[in-house]
Amino acid sequence: MSQRRRRSLALLTSGVLALPLLTGCGAGDDEGGPAAAGQDIAATVRDQVADGGVLRWAVDTLPDTLNTFQADADATTNRIAGAVLPQLFVLDGRGRPVANPDYLEKAEVVEREPKQVVLYKLNQQAVWSDGREVGAADFVAQWRALNGKDSAFWTARNAGYDRIEKIERGKTDLEVKVTFAKPYSDWRSLFTPLYPKQVMGTPEAFNEGARGALKVTAGPFALGAIDKKTGTAALTRSPRWWGRPAKLDTLVLTAVPRAERPAALAAGKLDMAEIDRAGADRIALARRDASGQGGKGSGGAPAHGPAAAMTPAQATLSWAIAFGTDEGKAAAEQESRHKHLAAVKRYADEQAALRDFTVRKSLEPAYTQLAMNGASGPLSDERVRRAVARALDRKALAELVLKPLGLPAKPVGSHLALAGQRAYADNSGALGGQDTQAAQALLADAGWRRGGKITEPAGAKAGPQSGAEGSEDAKQDDGKTPSGPGTGNDGLYIVGQDDGANGDLRSATAQLPKVRPVGKPAGPAARSGHGGTHGSRPEGPEGHSGDGVLAGTAAYGPDGEIVDADAFGRGGPQDGSSPVLAPAPFAAQQEAALLAQAGRLAAVDDPKRGPARDGDAGEPAKTTPAPAKQATRTSGSMLAKDGKALTLRFVLPSGPGSESLRTVGDRIAQMLRKVGVNTEITKVADDSFFKDHVASGQYDLALYSWPATAYPATDARPIFAKPEPAADGSLLVEQNYTRVGTDHIDQLFDQALGELDEEQSRELMRKADARIWAAAGSIPLYQRPELVAVKPSLANAGAFGLGAPRYQDIGWKKQQAARDKNRK
Repeated sequence: MSQRRRRSLALLTSGVLALPLLTGCGAGDDEGGPAAAGQDIAATVRDQVADGGVLRWAVDTLPDTLNTFQADADATTNRIAGAVLPQLFVLDGRGRPVANPDYLEKAEVVEREPKQVVLYKLNQQAVWSDGREVGAADFVAQWRALNGKDSAFWTARNAGYDRIEKIERGKTDLEVKVTFAKPYSDWRSLFTPLYPKQVMGTPEAFNEGARGALKVTAGPFALGAIDKKTGTAALTRSPRWWGRPAKLDTLVLTAVPRAERPAALAAGKLDMAEIDRAGADRIALARRDASGQGGKGSGGAPAHGPAAAMTPAQATLSWAIAFGTDEGKAAAEQESRHKHLAAVKRYADEQAALRDFTVRKSLEPAYTQLAMNGASGPLSDERVRRAVARALDRKALAELVLKPLGLPAKPVGSHLALAGQRAYADNSGALGGQDTQAAQALLADAGWRRGGKITEPAGAKAGPQSGAEGSEDAKQDDGKTPSGPGTGNDGLYIVGQDDGANGDLRSATAQLPKVRPVGKPAGPAARSGHGGTHGSRPEGPEGHSGDGVLAGTAAYGPDGEIVDADAFGRGGPQDGSSPVLAPAPFAAQQEAALLAQAGRLAAVDDPKRGPARDGDAGEPAKTTPAPAKQATRTSGSMLAKDGKALTLRFVLPSGPGSESLRTVGDRIAQMLRKVGVNTEITKVADDSFFKDHVASGQYDLALYSWPATAYPATDARPIFAKPEPAADGSLLVEQNYTRVGTDHIDQLFDQALGELDEEQSRELMRKADARIWAAAGSIPLYQRPELVAVKPSLANAGAFGLGAPRYQDIGWKKQQAARDKNRK
């Protein structure tokens, strides 16, 4: 049996709370049509952008490597690559891949039979910074490094490159001819970024040569100094760039944690930063106060900030203690008052500076979903999963998060694309919309009855339980998994079942080469260890990826930390000989990440580890002796079956950056309660959320996000692939953390991947999406908002939405142009 591995790409979603501070208009929100938001980047023609200047742009961390094809690459790696290396195809404002004329005159499929042949005609001016032409030698070197045939190259992925048979020079030095052994519909995903042969030519150069420096580049910017002490990476205008020159002299990527970005903006250390909702609200309040519309709180105190936190009564009591007769208490209170006054002044100074910034808004190329674990508990029955889905008012949840921001507030209708992308189609009708009666009927059909007898632990409290960080609810989980999942009544099957495929689809997988991790020598593999996703980073409280969108989009946790998740849910070949399937281009490009809020977790891509399997991620949950049970009866509104109440474990992170996520979770719990489904909300430590619960299968319900992709046939397959049983009885789940999949869905993905007719390939993806909806393993809720603080005079930068930055056009508006605009 083949063993498959793909890079996880998971974003912990932190829904944005509906505070009526940020309002604005979103683009493309036509009634009856798909919701879409355009870029908000202060688009400005180049002749109105000044030549020169410096832009300080916040990132989460400095990169550990500059090679995007290594396992510990991250969003900053991809941002740097986007500015200094060839990008043959880039994503436009609607998330669609388009040929980049700076590097390509044309790229097209010129033959389909007997084999697919793609001809690249390169821009005749395209040269590396050492003067050598960009050409076939670079294509060949990158293919040989990434096709997986040489295990000395410690690569993170080989998807697509493994299908190439040969690469040849065309009629001229400017033509590159790529022949595929098997058809590959996502061929545009390849060779972006393109590295010089000096980086890809040898294992030594690939593994170590590009980790801290890029001696040869070919972009509008060149790589300058990377200073670990100051946390900055400087990109300087390239003198060898043949295209339109970069407007900026220098682009300085500055590592600043998300929680510290408002203060860094106010202190003049940053000009542009993706921020969370709290930071955006501070800027909105600062601008409102500057216009005289801020208002005052009770007693004339400020309406926000540290000064607003103390009531008049508290202030009077503080003064009485500070000047009272108890000298010890007085001294302590006076010190507290001094600290409070310092905080008030600091906040006021920061607010005065923040009024000089504005917030640009769009929708991120990622959607938040409700994931349901179909491998255990009540949700192993497809009817229960469908009932949960049909109890949800997805429109209300989208409006809760997006409407106050003035962004399109329609539910996402596809697992595989977002509104504006060519593959997008609302296939949610395959499951059905919100319908309380239908949900109740499905539950009844599954045997769940109201007011039934249950057997419950002695002394247990009725109703939902909210745990705290590292709650006992999580610790007492016995980790048991039922013997097998259920089936639905429409012919769709879930984990471990076959819906008619003959198993031949996986034969190609067995032929794929091994993929070696960065910094790890090849060696015999053992059966131990935990896997997880690769170098993307956790999302901030607003669910923003501050480190680039699509071209280097990271995954972020509620505090903005970037975490490698491959250590959570993946492993390597068990015997050192079984091949593994490398991750998709998008997963490595966007650098797969699991969202945890509390600090960066070590990224370990160990060849001794295999694909994610149930129970592999994290330490096993601690167990305690089960208390004696007593017979009780459910309340009239709750459901029971076989002596057990219908209670679902809803796992949420407990950190300070995820309040909005918990609010969305609470709203979902209320919706489920109306149909008789009880939820036991467990709040766990942020760094435990994904590792110890989602990836390891210790949950029933969870909220996290997946990024959109321009190449769903390649990139989305591991997310929805049917888990395979291993010899030890566990499941190999790839990135499918819901454990719900079918052979038919896998077959549709495989057909789409080999279909060169683009419309036919997209139609196969739409059919796969309809099947994914019907299986009800994950329910897309809403596209996530993107909030970026910028100085108003910054042009062609901000909330990039589905598109990629055009680095050479970013700059500062000419003052004269700004004055002319104001006069008009």
